[in-house]
Formats: sequence, C-alpha cells, structure tokens
Amino acid sequence: MAFEKDGQFKKFCAYGFLKNLRFFEPFMVLFLLGAGLSYLQVGLLYSLRMILQNVMEIPAGIVSDALGRRRTMITSFVFYMLSFLAFYLSGKMRGFVVAMAIFALGEAFRTGTHKAMIFEYLKMKGWESEKVTYYGYTRSWSQRGSALSALLAAGLVILTQNYRMIFLFSIIPYLLDLILIASYPKALDGKTMNIHFSDIGKNFKEVLSDFWYSFKNPLMLKTITNSSIYSGYYKALKDFLQPVIKSLALALPILTLQPNETRSAVLVGVIYYIIYRLSSLAARHSGKFSLRFRSLQMALTLSIFIGAGAGLVSGLFYQLHIPAIAVLFFIAVYLVENLRKPIGMSCTADLLEKDILATALSAASQLETLFGAVFTALLGFLADRFGLANGLMVVSLLLMILTPIFFIRKSRTKA
Repeated sequence: MAFEKDGQFKKFCAYGFLKNLRFFEPFMVLFLLGAGLSYLQVGLLYSLRMILQNVMEIPAGIVSDALGRRRTMITSFVFYMLSFLAFYLSGKMRGFVVAMAIFALGEAFRTGTHKAMIFEYLKMKGWESEKVTYYGYTRSWSQRGSALSALLAAGLVILTQNYRMIFLFSIIPYLLDLILIASYPKALDGKTMNIHFSDIGKNFKEVLSDFWYSFKNPLMLKTITNSSIYSGYYKALKDFLQPVIKSLALALPILTLQPNETRSAVLVGVIYYIIYRLSSLAARHSGKFSLRFRSLQMALTLSIFIGAGAGLVSGLFYQLHIPAIAVLFFIAVYLVENLRKPIGMSCTADLLEKDILATALSAASQLETLFGAVFTALLGFLADRFGLANGLMVVSLLLMILTPIFFIRKSRTKA
C-alpha cells in the first residue's frame, strides 16, 4: 500500500460514515404514508426529487467553481439540515414538496464534489495510482455508516414512538459532517472562477446535445439504456420495501405486546442492516458474477430479467399474503443493482470509443433519472388503484417486456 493513512484520510472516512447516517431513509415511505399521503403522492415526491436533483446539478456545478469545493459542500449540508427541519414541521403534501425540493438541492450540490476532493488530495500527494484502493477504503466506511444507521434509526423509532423525530436526530451527524468539511485544507478547494450565468444555459444545451446524440447513435442508445433502465427501476422500487417489511412485522408472532411501530421498527432496522451488508458483498463480487456469462453485454441484459423477475415474484408473494418470501425477493432487487453497476460501467467503456464515453455517461445519468421518475410515479398510481402487490408485478413485468428492445447484439469479448 503506497499511500499513508494520515489525518486527512481519517477525515475522508469519517465524512462517508457520517453522511450515510440517514436515519430517516429506512422509514421515509412509512412516514409519508402515516402522514396521510397516497402511494401516488409518495411516488410523485420521489420523482420530483430525482428530476430536480438532475436539473440542478448543472447550476450547482457552476456555483461550485465560484465558491470552491469546501463552501459548496457546506452549502449542501445546510440544505440537507433545512430539509430535515422542513420534513419534521410538515404535515401535508405542500410542505413535503418544499422539503423534498430542498433535499434535492443538497444532493445536487454534494454529488461528485467530495470525490473530486479525494482525487485532488491524491494528486497533491502523488498517490494517484492508488485511487481505486484509497477510494475503496473510504467507501467502506460509508457502507458501515449505512448499516449502523439502519439499526440506530430503528432504536430511535422504538424510543420515541414517532417517525417524525428521526428527522431531527438526522441533523446531528450532518452538523458534525459540516464542521468536518470546514476543517479540510484550503488546497482541496480547487481553482475558483467567477460565475457566468450564461454558462448555465450553455451547459444545459450541452447536456441536451449529448442526450440527442445518444438517440441518433443506435449502439450508444442501446448500451446506455441497457445500463440505466434497471437503475431507474431499482430507484423506483427500493423504498417501497418498507410497507412490505411492516406487513411481515405484523404477521410474525414476535413482540406481540409491543405497539405496531415498535414491531415494524425492529424488523426494518435488522433487514436494512442485512441489505447494506449484502449489497457491499455483491458489489465486491460483481466481477465474478460477470464471468458466469458469455460476455458483459449478456450479463448486463440477463441480470435485468433476474432483478425484474425477483420484483415480480416479490409482488406475487405479497399478493398471496406471504410477506417473508416477498421480502427475500425484494432484497434480490437490491443485490442485482449492486452487481450490475460495475458491469454497466465496464460494458459502456468496452463498447464505446473513448472520445464519446463522457457523452454516454452524461446521457446515461439523465436517462436513469427519467426512468426512475416514470417508474416511481407509475408504481404509486398502480398501488393506489390496484394495491402495492399488483403495482410491483405490473412495473416488473413492464421492465421485462421492454428489455429485449435494448439487447446489445454487437459481440465483444470481456475485457
């Protein structure tokens, strides 16, 4: 190992750990449903967050060039804490829209900024060749934070008997992270430039141009769609696991003398802890998984059927009132996403020329958000009209029907 685990390394690790202490995340859908929102309203809120974050990333990037990375990150955490406060105070859809919009701003200002600071530090130290290992170490602390967060969140819900309080508790680690970011050396700010608001329109045009170019290039379109459609599906489904877990908690003959919130919280905390641990292992073994297929393209395509099939079966067992099996197959949806991510990146880099790779990745990000927003709104609508189980089955079946359209037939051996 060529790099040194110095003080800044420890700060990078602490940042990821604190940032992933999102106590509200395992209970977000349950909180919104408990506040009287319909599944469609919940789906629209999530769609709003995805779209607004994507749109705001361009002006946020330009503001970042003017403020410097540290101030940009501090701004991001201020937005996060304001959104937590707004969620705590809100009781109706209008308030939740405002809270979700502020949260999306926090995401837009944070995305990619901290990673750039890590790479800047490696460049300063001459450790650029170690970026994969170095980033892997810091990311492992993020996963630990996610796993611990699920258990702590469950404890907070049990202690307070109130989903709303977890938003107030979420402010604490984010305030600590803000202070931590402020202690980073100024050298990690990068070059600062004056804001030119004309650049915002110019950058939007470049993104739209990338998107349009992707539609005109059949191979690129199929490659990025194949890679991004499942991620959009995953984003739509993942938080709707919470009502399924709640059904399981109420069906199990445990803690029967405790309030329903306590029974749900215990199981939500344990299952999300297991998911985060398994997801970390899935990402680590993505390479071995891809070797089981003839090509990366085949691994990417068939994994969609595996993940969508798991979602379909989960919905089926939920419809049959067997929530334990439904939860197991729902977890498989999570694991497939973590298996696919590295494969999708490798496949895109393998099939496309390097000079259009950045264009492809930009278009893939936009397409992933578009799919996520559509699938989430559709799932919410179907859940309201026909029940969550049927909604899961229809959306999963729709993905399986669409997948063959984007099958990549260009043969290319694995790298």
